Amino acid sequence: MSAEMNPEGVARYIEAAKESARRRGDDIAAMRRCRFDTIAVHGLYTMRESLDFNQGSIIEPIYMSSSQAYRDSDEMEAALAYQIPTWCYSRIANPSMYYFENVMALLEGYGFEGETSCCATSSGMAAIMCSTDAFLQVDRNDTSRPMNFVSTCQVYGGTFQQFSMRKDHDRGIECRWIVDSTDLDAWRSKIDENTRFLYGELPSNPGQAFFDIEAVAAIAHEHGLPLIIDNTVAGPALMRPLRHGADVVVQSVTKTLTSSGFGIGGAVIARKNLTSKWGSEEMKADLGAYLKQLPNRDNGPNLSPMNAMLALNDMRTLRIKVDLFSRNTMRVARWLGEHPRIEQVDYLGLPQHPLHEIASKYLWLVDAEHDEQYGQPVNRYGHLMSFRVQGGAAATRKVFDSFQRIWRATDLGRVKSVATIPAISTHSQQGKEAREMADIPPNLIRLCVGGEHPDDVIADLDQALASIDGRVTVSVPNDFSVGGASRRVPGADA
Repeated sequence: MSAEMNPEGVARYIEAAKESARRRGDDIAAMRRCRFDTIAVHGLYTMRESLDFNQGSIIEPIYMSSSQAYRDSDEMEAALAYQIPTWCYSRIANPSMYYFENVMALLEGYGFEGETSCCATSSGMAAIMCSTDAFLQVDRNDTSRPMNFVSTCQVYGGTFQQFSMRKDHDRGIECRWIVDSTDLDAWRSKIDENTRFLYGELPSNPGQAFFDIEAVAAIAHEHGLPLIIDNTVAGPALMRPLRHGADVVVQSVTKTLTSSGFGIGGAVIARKNLTSKWGSEEMKADLGAYLKQLPNRDNGPNLSPMNAMLALNDMRTLRIKVDLFSRNTMRVARWLGEHPRIEQVDYLGLPQHPLHEIASKYLWLVDAEHDEQYGQPVNRYGHLMSFRVQGGAAATRKVFDSFQRIWRATDLGRVKSVATIPAISTHSQQGKEAREMADIPPNLIRLCVGGEHPDDVIADLDQALASIDGRVTVSVPNDFSVGGASRRVPGADA
């Protein structure tokens, strides 16, 4: 405390903050007794908060303000010293962000006995950066020790680039790739005294790689290391890695969680008092709060209020949507598996998939046993699948270019079905050798099935696959209208 401050005045605000924290703790405890769907709908936005602070609004307001005003200098001093809850400046925090973060912490922690916290970020890539960099702090007592971390090579292309280029190439932090994530000895062989964390994405994008979370978490913890899991594809409606020993979960909120595609966002969700022999005790005690108040305060990668509320509103029916998308994807995968022009279908829900059994251990529709529709546990395997077209890259492009209802885009998790060819899009920058290591051939199409009737998705696939034997002309004029605006094709005048 500075010599000029008023200790009595600051103490008054601190006591008020303690009472507010007690009420919030009661709210958290009450919500944790509710079912998944209730948490997704309500979060921690209570009727009391609505009536006392938000004009009785039943939906959380969007706080489109850059900063918070304070009653007096005592409150400002206590707030900026983090002695009381504050959102002070929207680069660091904002009430809309808190609404979203509370829901994410509760959903990813659903069924987990410990406490969780969340830090929302501007994108999924920002979430990966924040969660991993937290454990990559230089040991100033011994700067000669090179840091390394261990990761599956079957990850999203942006993740691969962040690890291989931004961390390994640019900063000299070695990324040690696991080719077969089911090989537990391979995980053990990559760990040494300078390893900082283990990382995995499952189901992986686009290849559907999967591994035993509990077994890999046990290996990580034997060495005093955290396990970080990218849970973007499954999401908390199907899998909650914290329940199975993971320490940190990252989400590209843009994807499965928000099927509308309106906004961009990410999230880091962590168990409190996580396992790590690296980092401060403050960080390990509450990673979410640590990221928000310290590194993210200084680096500025946090989520905007508008995107926080777009995501929150889209997540209210998460379980229902994921169930629908999963059932639709299963129908499509089964149909593709019987098609003579398909070389291979990768979908964990198919019994013939080599990882079906281990995936079935973890991928369950949350609360299906309490649902009148099911009344028992039900496996669901998500919206993402991939298939390989016979005839190589040329045939694959012909099929891809012939889609009439499936959107050609690098997005996933949409209410509308979307497809891409990863070798020329999401994973193109990592190079041919790295794609071969991750088993991403040029004839692979990634397909994310949405909320359309599956018969219509199948019909589009059917006519597109028929193009291999026929001729389908895709003509694009020099100028065409998009949303009322004229759009010129690059190079169209050449």
